[in-house]
Amino acid sequence: MGHRNNRQHVDIASLTAETQGFSPPRLLAWAAERFARQVAFATSLGVEDQALTDMIARAAPSIAVFTIDTGRLHPQTLELVRTTRQRCGLEIQVLCPDPEEVAQMVREHGADLFYSSIDNRRLCCHVRKVNVLRRRLAGLGAWVCGLRREQSVTREAVQTIQWDQANGLVKINPLADWTIAQVWDYVRDHDVPYNPLHDEGYPSIGCQPCTRAVEPGQDIRSGRWWWESPEHKECGLHVVDGRLVRKTR
Repeated sequence: MGHRNNRQHVDIASLTAETQGFSPPRLLAWAAERFARQVAFATSLGVEDQALTDMIARAAPSIAVFTIDTGRLHPQTLELVRTTRQRCGLEIQVLCPDPEEVAQMVREHGADLFYSSIDNRRLCCHVRKVNVLRRRLAGLGAWVCGLRREQSVTREAVQTIQWDQANGLVKINPLADWTIAQVWDYVRDHDVPYNPLHDEGYPSIGCQPCTRAVEPGQDIRSGRWWWESPEHKECGLHVVDGRLVRKTR
């Protein structure tokens, strides 16, 4: 993990000032130039990330795009990878967790351990997602995410550009101040493919056993880990020591 300390000199305030007022496509084009081949986009294949994938294809195709197949995704999500590749003309790298780590976790805690406690749920997320992400981000200068402040109480302080303390690199959130209406307007205006589960009441889609449909008007992430209180609803990709990284350094 030595790459973390090597990048502590990054001036987030200067990068924020430099990109003030940039639209998401312009910000992505800037990231592609600023970080060259050292930037990647981690897509969850949700509607926000589908919009960003389309923007990358149009404005910054040199940005690498990858997703994580946890082994527990909906079939519709997996099919969306193929559809998006064809539609956007981008290669989407599919990463998987270490099978030995998964097997050990299942032997010790069971296949559906996430229902038994928050700690076990976080362990499952860590093995199936966080470890995979960290291996992919090692050595990069920045990664792009589809986080928006409006998504949940755990994301209210998300900034367009911030320092990712856990992974030791810059995190870029081009849609940080977009509303869900803006996201859907973009998707429809540009004929971007999206997960059909969104039309079945799933505003936020994760692993199949940890996601369910919600009623109209409910919080958009209320169907994720619905048995937990809202302040705990993060998988660990965007947190340090159990909390969302909120400071921009």
